[in-house]
Amino acid sequence: GLASKVLADKALGKLEENEPERIRELREIIVSLGPFYIKFGQALAIRPDIVSPNSMIELQKLCDKVPAYDNKIAMETVRKELGKDIDELFSEITPDCVAAASLGQVYKARLRENGDEVAVKVQRPFVLETVSLDLYLGRLLGETATRLGVRTDVKGLVDEFAQGIYRELDFRLECEAGIQIAKDLAHIPNVIVPKCYPKYTSKRVHVAQWVYGEKLSQSQANDVSDLVNLGVVAYLTQLLDSGLFHADPHPGNLIRTPDGKLCLLDFGLMTRITDEQKYAMVDSILHLSRRDYSKIGDDFKALGFIPSDYDPEPLLPALTRVFDAALAGGGAKSI
Repeated sequence: GLASKVLADKALGKLEENEPERIRELREIIVSLGPFYIKFGQALAIRPDIVSPNSMIELQKLCDKVPAYDNKIAMETVRKELGKDIDELFSEITPDCVAAASLGQVYKARLRENGDEVAVKVQRPFVLETVSLDLYLGRLLGETATRLGVRTDVKGLVDEFAQGIYRELDFRLECEAGIQIAKDLAHIPNVIVPKCYPKYTSKRVHVAQWVYGEKLSQSQANDVSDLVNLGVVAYLTQLLDSGLFHADPHPGNLIRTPDGKLCLLDFGLMTRITDEQKYAMVDSILHLSRRDYSKIGDDFKALGFIPSDYDPEPLLPALTRVFDAALAGGGAKSI
């Protein structure tokens, strides 16, 4: 298996040489395991502190290059969910999906009603049952880990993950979130949020405006750095102002349009930021900028990172080392 190959590479001193091939094999294994593991792989794809740059590039393929399922099944799902034949809904629709991800696949279409170009996302068959089984097995693993003395709350992590993924499986919530985010960011120039169509959206089908563009992470345009800064403004607005936060900003969800605007996609995974958490984030930023680490423990309590009755004093030496390294520059790899 993959583990034995990695051990052999280590013994032969070929870990770095064979890394691209091993990461490709890992991605294929993740895809074969199903949606739960694909979501986990997507999370790793944006963690430079855990995986190498080559690994990130390979794992980012999990965002929109997952094997598709049968188009006939997808079209039947649309018919059942929206209660009309495909020809009644769309004057045009691609015969094959244009992208496939962990929970569904996307078709480009044109609404018969008004001629709007739209993206039609259709949920994978049996994804709810598959994810539920994986979550159940994950909880069992967490209970076993606890009995073996593992201090990480694996069961709690699985439960937290479950809340997000079950919400993602209801595309009506994604539609509502997209409409609200569009309102929240309307005042920021050059930020686009695709129009959502509640009339054509159900629990397993989501229809939104089709936006032309390229992944921001792959763009060679000379304004990419400006768009990255614009993205920071958009996300800080969500975090510290509106409070409805797009919690899935992986490379597949950030698009540069042909006219140089930033488009945010896919609002299935969202979270709410309370006023208390907003103030705590501002406080923590101030304390970090002043290197006043003695106050960070209280900030972590307010943010819910550690229990309110926990004494953060023993953590301060470790936090000091971590934050000193982070503030010195060099990114996550320097920590």
